[in-house]
Amino acid sequence: MVCDRYSAYKKMARTLGILLAFCWAHVRRDFLELACGDRQLEPWAMQWVERIGTLYHLNGLRLKARAKSKADFAQGHARLSEHLGQMLLERDQGLADRQLHPQARKLLQSLQRHWQGLTVFLEHPEIPLDNNSAEQAVRNPVCARKNYFGSGAKWAGEFAAMMFTVFMTLVHCWQINPRLWLQAYLQACADNGGRAPRDLSAFLPWVMSPARLAYLRGPGLSAQPARLDSS
Repeated sequence: MVCDRYSAYKKMARTLGILLAFCWAHVRRDFLELACGDRQLEPWAMQWVERIGTLYHLNGLRLKARAKSKADFAQGHARLSEHLGQMLLERDQGLADRQLHPQARKLLQSLQRHWQGLTVFLEHPEIPLDNNSAEQAVRNPVCARKNYFGSGAKWAGEFAAMMFTVFMTLVHCWQINPRLWLQAYLQACADNGGRAPRDLSAFLPWVMSPARLAYLRGPGLSAQPARLDSS
């Protein structure tokens, strides 16, 4: 299983006997964050970013060579193994340096703990270096979980689904700007003491006046929303 270093995956691997292949993209991000957060450590961290970049490059060449011949693949495999060996040497030399900054040491210690999982791809070329494909596949629902109102309760999920249906009807069936429509509706609720207006005709595209329909199809929020009694 290609994954990040979340402890639950490690527990599951121990329980079920799953082989974990840790994600190099997450490791790379650690070094980039250190480079951005500490100017003194930036050169050191960026060296590791470059090493990881070379790792991706050499693995890509190895995979391309795999389709050509066994000899080409073996040559690519040797170059990749050599680079990994150099990274391992740099890691251990860094950890042996008593003057190494604590934040840098923390990253190298993490690299040491997860090295076995980070190098699974070497003997198993079919395994990718990262879990980017899996994360990109679930990007939309994950972003929705973080940004949409109400993924934590059944009623909220039902409410969100209802509102998405309303918005899509406004946009695709009536070409109405949903922000203008929602702002006008919420203003009408505020004018009615925080309650829904009794007369909803001003918000139903199939019964509203042509002038109001044209307004709600406007491009933005620069104009003041029309009141409930707008014609």
